[in-house]
Amino acid sequence: MHTFDFVRAANAGQAVSEAQAAINAQTASNHTDTATNTATAPATVRYVAGGTTLIDLMKLDVETPSRVIDINQLPFNQVESLPDGGLKIGALVRNSDLANHPVVLRDYPVLSLALKSGASAQLRNMATTGGNLLQRTRCMYFRDTAMACNKRSPGSGCAAIGGANRNLAILGTSDHCIATNPSDMNIALTALEATIVIRGASDATSSREVSIADFFLLPGNTPERETVLHPGDLITHVILRKPQSGERATYLKLRDRASYEFALASAAVIVTVQNGTIQSARVAMGGVGTRPWRAIEAERVLQGAPATAATFNAAAEAALAGARAQSQNGFKVVLAKRCLVHALTTVTA
Repeated sequence: MHTFDFVRAANAGQAVSEAQAAINAQTASNHTDTATNTATAPATVRYVAGGTTLIDLMKLDVETPSRVIDINQLPFNQVESLPDGGLKIGALVRNSDLANHPVVLRDYPVLSLALKSGASAQLRNMATTGGNLLQRTRCMYFRDTAMACNKRSPGSGCAAIGGANRNLAILGTSDHCIATNPSDMNIALTALEATIVIRGASDATSSREVSIADFFLLPGNTPERETVLHPGDLITHVILRKPQSGERATYLKLRDRASYEFALASAAVIVTVQNGTIQSARVAMGGVGTRPWRAIEAERVLQGAPATAATFNAAAEAALAGARAQSQNGFKVVLAKRCLVHALTTVTA
């Protein structure tokens, strides 16, 4: 492991100020522009809370920050009901606490189901909401510094294309990267149309809100840029809007084994049904996309259609119409369709 400075921040202002100072020092020392770095690209500074991803990647030399800022003392560990009926989730709320929170269980069951299907109980006790949003891909080439990976080392190539790609993405890929977003929570938050609240490192007193639809980036020609975060930005909260009356929701995850495994395909589905007709539908899919995948095409098929097997199959076909299978993961096209059909069948029964 490389040496690094460790700082324990007492408040959000200090955290982002420490981050900006480290970025400025690095820029001055090597006379390079850090603007291309994001909070999920190789960077000078990292925040640590649960550390369930960061510490592993530092041990592998995938992450080599010069400064690590402990944010566990920041006041972002609460789940708060909002006056408009929505929910405000602190970035430091542990996955276990969020999954079992009574308001989440009652109003946002798809989020609880997704969280409980991820990792092990021990990891859920440590992992945080903000950290889960920034969870890195499990692509073996990303985690092995001896291999070519454009996400880890831009311009080096993508060894996964033509390599071991069984678990990787079939939607949103590019000629530069086919890595999958590994998070279950992110899929549920995408279906819930969450808003991410971010404290800017360049202005420690200001915050901005970004919809989750705009938060994650497609790899394109720059797979090292995974989110819209600027260097040193700090996620402080996630906001969920008030659920619609009569919503039904579920999260279905298909994987190689029953626990502690990443999704081969998953579906978060939220619908309202009246007199056998689907009035509204929000669908997000995991295990198949380079980012949490909002299946807009499937939603269009479902909107105003009868809640029947024919409709569900049509929606699944629409959701996977743009799939681009690799040498080993073509099975995911069929698996993802079946996953979505089963989730829709369950939630409308």
